[in-house]
Amino acid sequence: MAQGTRALFPDLETDSASRHKTGILPSQEVEALVRAGHITAEPAICDDQIQPASIDLRLGGVAYRVRSSFLAGEASTVRDKIETLAMHEIDLTGGAVLEKGCVYIAPLVEELRLPAQVAGRANPKSSTGRLDIFTRVMTDYSKEFETITKGYKGKLFVEISPRTFSILVRAGARLNQLRFIRGSPLSSDTELSRLHDRETLVYSEDESPEEATISRGLWISIDLKENRKSGLIGYRAKKHAPVIDLDQAGFYEPLDFWEPITKIDAKGIILNPGDFYILGSKEKIRIPPAYAAEMVAYDTSLGEFRIHYAGFFDPGFGYGSDDIPGTRVTLEVRSHEVPFLLEDGQKVGRLIYQRLTQRPSKIYGPAIGSSYQRQELALSKQFKAVGAP
Repeated sequence: MAQGTRALFPDLETDSASRHKTGILPSQEVEALVRAGHITAEPAICDDQIQPASIDLRLGGVAYRVRSSFLAGEASTVRDKIETLAMHEIDLTGGAVLEKGCVYIAPLVEELRLPAQVAGRANPKSSTGRLDIFTRVMTDYSKEFETITKGYKGKLFVEISPRTFSILVRAGARLNQLRFIRGSPLSSDTELSRLHDRETLVYSEDESPEEATISRGLWISIDLKENRKSGLIGYRAKKHAPVIDLDQAGFYEPLDFWEPITKIDAKGIILNPGDFYILGSKEKIRIPPAYAAEMVAYDTSLGEFRIHYAGFFDPGFGYGSDDIPGTRVTLEVRSHEVPFLLEDGQKVGRLIYQRLTQRPSKIYGPAIGSSYQRQELALSKQFKAVGAP
């Protein structure tokens, strides 16, 4: 690693052969950013906010109902735009309902003073996406959502727009996560093919290694066959469901919120515009501990639909201690503008793998409280498991 980086994180020096100058920062380097004051917060950052390759971001004490979404732009702060577009202020300290179909902006607890060579990339957490909560992190003087420029110094905000369910949230809720990046760690298809040869990135339903389709990333396909155990193909969200309290876990009855999909036409399933579906990938995928991945959520070359809101996959997903033959990807599917036919086995998205600067001290799995390591077709953690009393 470069001498300047060693000076920045002197307590992280290890065998240089296992480190890279560029890549996504692993958990121990995120912790070092916190200790060095590059990430600050009040209340202080908790240990369990640090994930294998990201940090969870927390809502502050207020949110603002605004007339429209916006970007700050090069000449404005987010608060400048809030003053122009805000309809009313909402106190989140005791909990408040955010209504579906509305747009809210909330300051986040965490603030940044990033080193000049470090940038960031944000994404919704898995449970956020599975509830169809559209969220995007914003910064002052920004031209893009979810992107934190190198050396950014300032506050963070999040746009929240519940699409299907109204939600009850409180200050401190964690809807989003943030990765830190040094350089350009994207893997080429050649590198990804070599990684698959070494690690086996794709397994079939019967847990046997499967050939990977690699072209601008690792492709995954939709599974529209009935699950052998549950008989399920997927779920479609109900239109007029109760409010969901995000602090609840294993609490809600799935049938109060979801229509199970157990049979479809022989040709496939026609997505209704405006409906929200939970479906699964045919492949079981693995993310080796020295890598992270991100799903390309919306690609018009495949059709007018979006397959994934929460695009980050942590090091160790579907991998564990090299003892898990992959995990299916749960897909949050929404068609745009027109009905769209999905057929079993159709390619629907691709995973972009990115190298970490070094293996993280935390690996995705039950040991750090990860919720979806061995998932099949899984709703968000707020719901009871299918078949549970």
